[in-house]
Amino acid sequence: MYNWLAGGLRPHACGCFAPALGKGFLRMMRILIIEDDAVIRTELGSLLAKHGYEASAPDSFADVVETALASSPHLVLLDLGLPMHDGHHICRELRKRSGVPIIVVTSRNTETDELMSMNLGADDFVAKPYNAQILLARIENVLRRAYGGPREGLLQGDGFAVSLDDGTVSANGLTRDLTKNELRILRLLMKNRGKIISRDRIMEELWHTDEFVDDNTLTVNINRLRRKLEDIGLSELIKTRRGQGYIL
Repeated sequence: MYNWLAGGLRPHACGCFAPALGKGFLRMMRILIIEDDAVIRTELGSLLAKHGYEASAPDSFADVVETALASSPHLVLLDLGLPMHDGHHICRELRKRSGVPIIVVTSRNTETDELMSMNLGADDFVAKPYNAQILLARIENVLRRAYGGPREGLLQGDGFAVSLDDGTVSANGLTRDLTKNELRILRLLMKNRGKIISRDRIMEELWHTDEFVDDNTLTVNINRLRRKLEDIGLSELIKTRRGQGYIL
């Protein structure tokens, strides 16, 4: 990974571009740039960061599919003419294992390349040289289709989202249905992010009663929720504070 500094952006040791944190800053969508041209890679990263996205760009392509999956991006910008593996191969392998949105950004702009990209699971196709504003609009549209726009019934976490409307949790292109109690637990923890929530408070939230409720019932609900979160790559999301409760 490379480090860059552009237009008031803070360089990260991990090689990602991100806006400097300001008061009330909300973490934005993460975009992974798979591009072997260092100039274009830097240009794209700076453009995305200036518009509120968190962008990263690997400079090694030997194991780029695993790198992409491990970074859990909300969207991938993918070139086709890459070393080691062709972009179509990477698109196919990503789509086999993830539902992450993919936009192909390439100078190979034949109809055959576009058709093959879409058939392999790409969500959009942008030819180089691209217009920066049009590319940003395409990115926004794909993200909106994939994750929906901000709405009252959607709680956004770091790399995941919880829909209160249909009772689901989504991350890494995967979605799991939640029971009523699982949804209430996750909503309570998300609304109190960074704070330890006691088991007593969670039980009161679930059953709205001061009467005795078997403590094991809460444990069962927590364990089921954790298994579903683990299924979508969020195995460490809910942490236990022994003798105190749980924290997100």
